[in-house]
Parts: sequence; C-alpha cells; structure tokens
Amino acid sequence: MTQPVALITGASRGIGRAVALELARTHRLVATYRGRRDAAESLAAETGAAIFACDVSQPADRRALVDFALATYGQINLLVNNAGMAQRERRDVLEAGEESFDEIIGVNLKGAHFLTQLVAAHWVRGGEQGRIVFVSSISAFTASINRAEYCISKAGLSMSAQVFAQRLAPEGIGVFEIQPGIIRTDMISAVESVYEEKIANGLLPQRRMGEGADVARAVRAIADGHLDYCAGQILHVDGGFHLRSL
Repeated sequence: MTQPVALITGASRGIGRAVALELARTHRLVATYRGRRDAAESLAAETGAAIFACDVSQPADRRALVDFALATYGQINLLVNNAGMAQRERRDVLEAGEESFDEIIGVNLKGAHFLTQLVAAHWVRGGEQGRIVFVSSISAFTASINRAEYCISKAGLSMSAQVFAQRLAPEGIGVFEIQPGIIRTDMISAVESVYEEKIANGLLPQRRMGEGADVARAVRAIADGHLDYCAGQILHVDGGFHLRSL
C-alpha cells in the first residue's frame, strides 16, 4: 500500500468524477459526495474509492472528512478542492437574495478555504509535504449579472489559492489553481445548447466544449509533479477563453 492518497471533494459527478477516474490509476482515493449516494457508490465500485458524505460548508463535516481520510489510509498526499454548486435560481444581481449568496459562498469558497487550512496545517505540523489543487472557474474573472454569487465565490476561491500558495511554498507544499471553462457537466445541462451555439459562433478559439477529462489531465500533471516549480500557477482549461483579442 505505497500508493499516494488523493482526497477529492465533490467526486461523485462531473469534473470531480473525471478527476477521480484519472487519479485512480496511481492513487488511493477518498471521494466526497453530497446527496447522490448512488453516484458515489458507482464511483467506489469503479475505482475502489473510499466514499464519504460531506457538506464542505460545515466545519464538523470538514473535520470528520480529514479524520476519515487519515483513519482509512494514514495519510493525505493530494487535496483536490473540487466541490461546488451553482445557484439554485439565476436572478439579476439587483434582486438575488442573501440566502443564495450565503449558500454559494459556504460551499464554493468557505468550504475549500477551511478544508485546505485543515489539511495544510496537518502537513506542516508533521513536517509533511503534499500538493493542493483548487478547481475554480472562468467565472473568477468573468462577470455574469444573473450569477453574481457564483462569480464572487470563484473570484474569492482564486485568491484563496494564491494566499495558500504564498504561505505554503516555503514548506514544500505546492498549491495550484485550475480554471475550467465551459465543461460538459450536469451543472450546465440546462443551458448546454446555448453554450454550444456560442462556441460554434466563435466564443472559444478552440471550437469545442470542454470535457471533464480535460480538467483531469491538468490535475494529473500536478499530481505527477510536473509543475512542482510553479508555485501558485493558474492553469486555464478553457479552450482559450481567457485569451484577449481585437
């Protein structure tokens, strides 16, 4: 049992599942889910992952998750902060309420920030090293007036990654951010055809929608140590969306 251990939040579906499938070739997995136990059990059957129900917005759940990972495998070598959610209803920024804001910030930003704090503090106390990945979004730098809380949560997550990268680099702990673009997942299923039309009309330099496997390959490069001299690096997995042109 010398394989490293990867803890992946929100791993039962979408990008998280693709990351888990990729890392299962080389890592033992702890995979979290919220609500869809059937999807988590399917992942466990396919990869051997140890699954754990966790609402990352809740302090007790985060602590229990880290305890579970350490009790199961005795170590954590890679943390992939992937758990996230979209707002339950798209509303204009002039009308969106605080309840939605608090929920999105709690899951997308607070959860990842304080889970990282727990894992990183454990490593530093024990003189251990590891790697941390924040999965944010192009929404970290792209304003959508009917998804303000989501964009704000991802912008904050991007800064969280930078703060931890700065703090942990001297400890030999690598922190990286992946900013996925338009990725084919359940989260965008309701508006997938709209995005497909925009892509066909030139929204992306690479004329296709992203897949979970595209993000998973970026995580693979980090997990394998290919970016170990790139502290705080942001990887744009977005088909070139971030490029500016006239």
